[in-house]
Amino acid sequence: MAALVRFRKVAENSTAVRYEFGDDPGAFSRRLTVAKGPGTPVADDGLVDHTFLKASRKINAMYAEAGQWPERGMSAS
Repeated sequence: MAALVRFRKVAENSTAVRYEFGDDPGAFSRRLTVAKGPGTPVADDGLVDHTFLKASRKINAMYAEAGQWPERGMSAS
């Protein structure tokens, strides 16, 4: 079974970065917030499912690689 999740940054301040994510970039239905420093992600709706995990892991991996929070991206498997 293939899985695809896309995300884009919607806000950033000195302590956190906020993203919207989902499988349809024209209608993202969920948001997550990553605490800067520890890189701890939190689903704004409290639902920690496969889609949330794929998005948050990819965001953190891109940050680790580039040293800056990505504007947008996707994870496919």
